Amino acid sequence: MHLVELWALALFLVLAVLVVGGMLLLPAVLGERHSGGAVAEPYESGIVSTGSARMRFSAKFYLMAMFFVVFDLEAVFIYAYAVAFRELGWSGYVEIVLFIAVLGAALFYLWRDGALEWKPQGDRVPRCSKRRTGTSNVIEP
Repeated sequence: MHLVELWALALFLVLAVLVVGGMLLLPAVLGERHSGGAVAEPYESGIVSTGSARMRFSAKFYLMAMFFVVFDLEAVFIYAYAVAFRELGWSGYVEIVLFIAVLGAALFYLWRDGALEWKPQGDRVPRCSKRRTGTSNVIEP
């Protein structure tokens, strides 16, 4: 790299640090400081809060969020392939088909395992939650 390019990069980094520092420091110095009865209370559109907002959610919500991220990320890769499909040729086509096949197999596995169900269907317990006890072949729900 040339000295001019390094100088521009160093100037950019110094300016970025100064801007971020200024954005953090100025409100602390110039901001209003007061405390009152209603300042510490959460404001929710004029509605007085009742109880705590810290509720426990079922693990299924987080599981669905993870599935969404994984299967939504595939759209990014497929879109990138669609943009460059002429340059990639047949090898790119084979790779994207294998990619979609692996994700399809994963989705099929999750569906068969019951991970996509919100409520249990009768006495059916998802295979991922079955435990083996000891060395016998007894499966407990």
